[in-house]
Amino acid sequence: MNINNNYVILGTGQLGLAIMDELTAQGIPVTLVNRSGRVSEPLPTTATLIQADVNNPDEVERVTAGANIVFMCAQPAYHQWPEKFPPLMASVIEGVARTGAKLVFGSNLYMYGPTDGQPLHEELPYAAETRKGKARAQVARMLLEAHQQGRVQVTIGRAADFYGPRVTDSAVGDLLFEAAVQGKTANLSGDITLLHTYTYIRDFARALLTLSAHEEAYGRVWHVPNAETISTQQFLHLLEAEVGQAVKYRLAGRVMLWVVGLFNPAAREVIEMLYEFEEPFIVDHTRYAAAFGANPTPHKE
Repeated sequence: MNINNNYVILGTGQLGLAIMDELTAQGIPVTLVNRSGRVSEPLPTTATLIQADVNNPDEVERVTAGANIVFMCAQPAYHQWPEKFPPLMASVIEGVARTGAKLVFGSNLYMYGPTDGQPLHEELPYAAETRKGKARAQVARMLLEAHQQGRVQVTIGRAADFYGPRVTDSAVGDLLFEAAVQGKTANLSGDITLLHTYTYIRDFARALLTLSAHEEAYGRVWHVPNAETISTQQFLHLLEAEVGQAVKYRLAGRVMLWVVGLFNPAAREVIEMLYEFEEPFIVDHTRYAAAFGANPTPHKE
């Protein structure tokens, strides 16, 4: 198969579809790839969906041949990252390397581990002790080593916790917004008075497109631009001003999450990441801003 589109997106989750939205707004065709060959919403006429298992490098090569840029947005189930993320990334690296396309990976900040409230920047060591943090560190090293070896050109954009269209599995995702609008009770964790950087998912998508278009972005890690860091409590106040009523919430502690986790593997996996909400979590995007400028969407918008 030879792809006619310059852009291929592996994965049709919240980030993959956000990148599709940005390309569609610019009238740029894009090819989407997922394992089922189905998505839960109508796709624009400029988007093509292909079924493939990207755990197989031959399949990756098949669906990316002819593309210039490949966005890696696929990932295993949250509780399966340690076992499945490294082999998945190895497959993607191998398949894309065969085609000569450039590889752009949308990632998070788990690999750094706790920083005692100090801002997170790209030069921090990978000090995570969590299962998922170690998995993220491993795939980051795999990508950068592949770039250094000349196998494939790679750039990595990292974001904080998402919010925005289609975002569900986040502290301030759709479930919080739906609860606010419907007058229901939202679930939050940690100390909501602490500063916490949040990433608007459309800003993340735009930043990855910017990275993909600049040669100087490759071979490096970049923290994508975020709006001013505020506390989760301040975020709630902004939401309350929009919906015109108080947002009801309960704080889910470790014990509650442990109990829920007996029946829900994803909830159980949240426990080891609670440190992000038990100390200030502030992300520094100075490197990106200095290289490409930064105009993140204000939280109020």
